Amino acid sequence: MKAEIKLLDKLQFSAVADSNHAIIVDAGKEMSFDQGIRPKELVLMGLISCTGMDVVSLLNKMRVPYDDIIILANAESTNEHPKYFKKIHIEYKVFGDDIDRAKVEKAINLSQERYCGVSFMLAKAAEISHSLTIEKPK
Repeated sequence: MKAEIKLLDKLQFSAVADSNHAIIVDAGKEMSFDQGIRPKELVLMGLISCTGMDVVSLLNKMRVPYDDIIILANAESTNEHPKYFKKIHIEYKVFGDDIDRAKVEKAINLSQERYCGVSFMLAKAAEISHSLTIEKPK
């Protein structure tokens, strides 16, 4: 995998990787234009996107019906430089009727322990925890 960033102006970059889809990465108004995502936000979104793809794929293979899935992440950073995530909590919310909790938990655990490469990498620096909420359809 390869990625490239190109400086646009101040601290704003256009970022592109192998998929050839571009995003804008930027700093806040005090240093730049505040028109793009911050780098650590991108890492956190990458984590929950990775595990989300795993969980959805596994639930579909297990034939677990659901109406919707929302995954949230809350990260706590260190106070000293380099500031990195020291704790990350992932909250999985699955919406539907008659959801088999054991199968959802199995899918989450498989993602966290076996499939999600982003989780594996971040676990080298951060304590990663998760929780599951099953709710009726919205």
